[in-house]
Amino acid sequence: MSEGVGVDLQDVWIKFGEFVAVRQANVNIKGGEFFSFLGPSGCGKTTILRAVSGFLEPSDGKILIGGNDMAGFGPNERPTALIFQNLALFPLMKVWENIAFSLEVKGASASERRKRADELLDMIALTGQGDKLPSELSGGQRQRVAIARALCAEPDVLLLDEPLSALDLKLRQHMRTELREIQKRVGITFIYITHDQGEALTMSDSVAVMKAGIIDQIADGKSIYDDPATAFVASFVGENNVFRGTVKKVTKDMAVISTNRTGDLRARIPASAQTKLSLGDQAMLFIRPEALDVTESKNKSDTRIKAKVHHSEFEGQGYNVFLEGSEGKEIKMSLTNRGETRMYDSGMELTLHYDANQAVALPAGELASE
Repeated sequence: MSEGVGVDLQDVWIKFGEFVAVRQANVNIKGGEFFSFLGPSGCGKTTILRAVSGFLEPSDGKILIGGNDMAGFGPNERPTALIFQNLALFPLMKVWENIAFSLEVKGASASERRKRADELLDMIALTGQGDKLPSELSGGQRQRVAIARALCAEPDVLLLDEPLSALDLKLRQHMRTELREIQKRVGITFIYITHDQGEALTMSDSVAVMKAGIIDQIADGKSIYDDPATAFVASFVGENNVFRGTVKKVTKDMAVISTNRTGDLRARIPASAQTKLSLGDQAMLFIRPEALDVTESKNKSDTRIKAKVHHSEFEGQGYNVFLEGSEGKEIKMSLTNRGETRMYDSGMELTLHYDANQAVALPAGELASE
């Protein structure tokens, strides 16, 4: 198996008539990296994958694989393999025949094909399953067979278009781990398309968050979650309470936002936004539910919020408390279950507090829910 090679998108535009599906995408994917494109349906992530695989040509810009410009090279001429959502296994072929199909196309003997298929079955932990039909395997096992079949073609880059979307939750979570382990073992570049934040954050070395054909941010999962670059990223990746207002005070890495409902609140400005917030600007302040807690202190503070409990939900590992701030602003607080009773009755008045470093202030922008 060859080492993964890098993939570069340079000022890539993809248009269908007047419709712009991808707008000036610039991406550098390192060789051997697990790279995910994350975004809602219709944001352009699958279009990018199809362009990398050669099923469509960019309207403008370049796609380089291993430093080589792919312009004019079709899918069969590129060092890539694509795994579709529906897996597209051949139902009447045995598992080993499915895996070794690319070798059959190349004219390899049956013994050569079977040997390679058995090696890949060992690698995906399906030893001895080669003589079964795909219908005799579980969903997760069929998923692994599709990966082995793609790897049999010895690609430099493996492209995966939401391959876990048809699996149930527990199997999907299990396959995240499996897929990441397989990628580490083979060492080639994986480019993964998903709308599932958990998949992207769990598996990826780097994540590109997309909206409406535009890449809003590229970073590792922790940075995407803790240091979102835009209001869209902050609201799309994970849950966030959003407070709108204007910048009342700003230093290099901290801002006080005069919110329209909750008073003055203080938050950290991520590095990507530290030159983009000035006094009087419209801004959004984001506080994740897990960053909030209850305090007994009644002293006024720019890291405290008064709110009334609407209802609470117990989820085993924790509690979700839904509250109403001033003028009906909905606020969600998530508390870890540590054994003590922390359910709060409807109508209770609480003072919430948070660490300003765990809240983020950003220029006002489009939210994922809008």
